[in-house]
Amino acid sequence: MKIAVFPGSFDPITLGHYDIVERAVPLFDKIIIAIGKNSQKKYMFSLEQRKEFIRKTFEKFPNVEVDDFEGLTIDYCKSKDVNFILRGLRNPADFEFEKSIAQTNRALTRDNTIETIFLLTSSGKSYISSSIVREIISYGGNYEIMVPDAVRAIKE
Repeated sequence: MKIAVFPGSFDPITLGHYDIVERAVPLFDKIIIAIGKNSQKKYMFSLEQRKEFIRKTFEKFPNVEVDDFEGLTIDYCKSKDVNFILRGLRNPADFEFEKSIAQTNRALTRDNTIETIFLLTSSGKSYISSSIVREIISYGGNYEIMVPDAVRAIKE
């Protein structure tokens, strides 16, 4: 069974994240969207809110699950017997950053059983990031054009 973990903070999930998962769904038997917990990071949305945003966003995708974890992504993958990490790339800076992480993860597995799969974000969504969305929300701007319906509902 081909299972991929799509790790991140998803604070909040964006249309860029959605784009990556939607396009990866046919490639894997299951995708686990795994929210990493970082005690050093201050989040705009609680873990439960973020999980609910993701659940609602992907409710029509039976092979997409949501989970959370603490620690290294590679250890989480091992605990779930997962062989693929899914990552989205928006620009060359993302590539350089993600390449370093992927190479580190390969070194940490030693047996090279976990591969990182990169998908390029669709061009119309490549400018979107969670940090930009949080900034727009904090100033009362029109963030709705960058997030799935589940996140848009926070205004209601």
